[in-house]
Amino acid sequence: MATVVTLPIVAPILPKGYTAPVASSSSRLSAPHPTGHRVLLPVGHAHLDHLRLALHHAHNFESFDAHTATEREAKAKLLAAEGAAEDDLGVGDEEESAETLALDPKEWKKQDHYAVLGLSKFRYLATPAQIKIAHRKKVLKHHPDKKASSTPNETILGINVNQNTNDDAFFKCIQKAHEVLTNPEKRRQFDSVDPDFIETEEDITGITASDFKNKKLDFFKTFTPIFELYQRFSRTQPVPGLGKLDATKAEVEGFYDFWYNFDSWRSFEWMDKEVNEGSDSRDDKRYTEKKNKSERARRKKEDTAKLRGLVDLTLGLDPRIKLIKQQEKEAREAKKFAAQPGKPAKKTKAQEEEEKKKAAEEAKAKEEAEKVEREAAKKAKAAAANAAKKARRQARVAEEGTA
Repeated sequence: MATVVTLPIVAPILPKGYTAPVASSSSRLSAPHPTGHRVLLPVGHAHLDHLRLALHHAHNFESFDAHTATEREAKAKLLAAEGAAEDDLGVGDEEESAETLALDPKEWKKQDHYAVLGLSKFRYLATPAQIKIAHRKKVLKHHPDKKASSTPNETILGINVNQNTNDDAFFKCIQKAHEVLTNPEKRRQFDSVDPDFIETEEDITGITASDFKNKKLDFFKTFTPIFELYQRFSRTQPVPGLGKLDATKAEVEGFYDFWYNFDSWRSFEWMDKEVNEGSDSRDDKRYTEKKNKSERARRKKEDTAKLRGLVDLTLGLDPRIKLIKQQEKEAREAKKFAAQPGKPAKKTKAQEEEEKKKAAEEAKAKEEAEKVEREAAKKAKAAAANAAKKARRQARVAEEGTA
């Protein structure tokens, strides 16, 4: 058993000239309380535990510990249940259209795999975790065994008929969509010809220079969505945006330099023709592969040319290019005339317009002043004529009175 040992230690007496140290203004420590204790604020977990111990458990620590343990277990079960449910924010909850449900699994290359899994709003941005969640939901909803057990069969002319005619077909579409979207290479090929992308591309890229000018379209509202649509295919990220009217010369040049040298990962293997079923001819396979390779190269070339044409069109209609050229011209002229000390510097276009405006205002003010002077002189002349006329009349009256 441990024993307590008392040491005979006596604290030394403080000297008479000793003074307690004062905390500096820069110290982060608060000054001691006058009573010798720090002020405790009634907040925090410790204070709440103290209130529970005093009000609900009458200062009984065993009762308080048992209650705390029960709460901890209940919280752990709740968190486990929430983790099992997995908050997926509605991933895969999209309702299938009748057209989607009627898809033929043999035509799997023509189906929209994102729509099949209920990921239409995510599409190429869908993460592997979201694809996994959506697939699990669709399997639970459309599995043929579950459908067969939930839908009663109908008896027609004494024959038991299963009403789940297309469940197995759509389930195969679900499995194929999951297979494509979980394979990085196949998903890249599908994203290259995503039907939603192609539809949007046809809607917004048919603009021409004449249409733009005739309809008086807004430059940034028209072309910003086009480059935002194509930026998904860039190997280099992030992709510079079109920007705004107040963009600097460096930003504008950087944008066009990036898009003129656009490095796209887009490919067209998804549109390859399959070798005829049942054909074992190596010549037939080689011919098909050669044809597919040629078609892929053609489509890639057309895609590159189309994007280059859009960049050319954007550059030709960009209002910032005209402003940059005007600023460069003014800077060159200012530098040129600055090199000739005896010759006055040529004024910029803005300065010339300002001077023209000022001269027009001065001419207008001068004209108004002259008009006022003419009116004043006219009034003075009329007043003098009236005064002379009045004087003559008074003179005649005086002459007639003396006569």
